[in-house]
Amino acid sequence: MKHFVVAAVAAFVLSLPGAVQAQTPATQAPVREITKIAGEVYRFRNSGHYSVFAVTPAGIIATDPINAAAAAWLKDEMKKRWPDKAIKFVVYSHDHADHISGGEVWADTATVVAHDNAKDAIVGEKRPTAVPQVTFNERATIELGGTVMELIYVGRNHSNNSLVMRFPKEKIIFAVDFIPVKGVAFRDFPDAYLDEWIESLRKVEALEFDILAPGHGPLGTKADVTAFRNYLEDLRAQVLAAARAGKTLEETKKLVDLSKYKDWSGYEQMSQLNIEGVYRLVQATRRPNQ
Repeated sequence: MKHFVVAAVAAFVLSLPGAVQAQTPATQAPVREITKIAGEVYRFRNSGHYSVFAVTPAGIIATDPINAAAAAWLKDEMKKRWPDKAIKFVVYSHDHADHISGGEVWADTATVVAHDNAKDAIVGEKRPTAVPQVTFNERATIELGGTVMELIYVGRNHSNNSLVMRFPKEKIIFAVDFIPVKGVAFRDFPDAYLDEWIESLRKVEALEFDILAPGHGPLGTKADVTAFRNYLEDLRAQVLAAARAGKTLEETKKLVDLSKYKDWSGYEQMSQLNIEGVYRLVQATRRPNQ
């Protein structure tokens, strides 16, 4: 396992072996607010998108900027509330542009950190953000002003570079798009790895934390991770059974019963798309007899 610690002096010490996205209409002003989660860890809301940040005596550890306008607003708010604190680190949850655009707004004072695979996608897809300066493969730790943030790669799921960010003292994790809280998955599973996604959720369940801060929607707990894993396993099992019975996509959509999740967010808009996406993924990876 490759692991490194990012120290507050910005020296990088390497040690070897070691959901439903709410959209804001263009004509409507975004809803922006800062709320405290626990300790000095805060949640930033930009309409339907969320990120987190930690305020320490030595500066601020921030996560997804969301977009340039949101990043500028948050930077100004931080200056008002903590005038002697600069953003020292920015960590991208994964490479998707709707969460990490605008990183350049903070890059004047901050070191940008992401998973190895995220940097490749950010550069290759020309994401409108600052390119990560420091990347890692499996685990990393940022230590700043006595605050610790653990960066954990639990495998491929909603992307091939999604991170779990854990604050061990506060028992908080921040995970984006691959663990909705009481919500179904996003659309038809674009850029997704279904079987590994389920396994990555098991790895998250093994972590120690009390509060789950997702990239969309309300705060949750470890029970919400388990509930969403159960949803994916249920969905996959039903779709696979239909595919093995030779059912078409349209027949499968009529057969699969997800009614037990009808109270979850996005159910009406996304459940049929979820079935379509899993049908596509199942058919792409199974090998029939013919």
